[in-house]
Amino acid sequence: MSDSKRLEHGKRVREAVLGSAHVARTAKGRTPFNADFQDFLMEYAWGSIWARPGLDHKTRSQITIAMLTALGRMEELKLHVRATANTGVSRDEVKEIMMHAAIYAGVPAAYGAFTVAAQVFADMDKEAAGA
Repeated sequence: MSDSKRLEHGKRVREAVLGSAHVARTAKGRTPFNADFQDFLMEYAWGSIWARPGLDHKTRSQITIAMLTALGRMEELKLHVRATANTGVSRDEVKEIMMHAAIYAGVPAAYGAFTVAAQVFADMDKEAAGA
């Protein structure tokens, strides 16, 4: 697949996983300084890795949540917890991923992840109630 096709495919995959609202928000933040990095992410993270046929989006979402929890990357975790609305990962599955991470990544990492996930789910519930 050519770079331009992978970039376009990445845009479609990213929107399917993260949602059009997130894509619209990040488009507003695109600058000449970060444009190359944004394209890099689109082409390689979304157009290559997330688009690979070996795992479905739900499984990739679960793995991503586990790794972000383990690494303590809470800002990025917020994004991927919110994406569960599009990937089919249930709240109970998120809870189980974080419980599992507590054993292998440590209680402080899992505690932070639970705190972040609870806030994201509360925000999502408020948004759904207002819709």
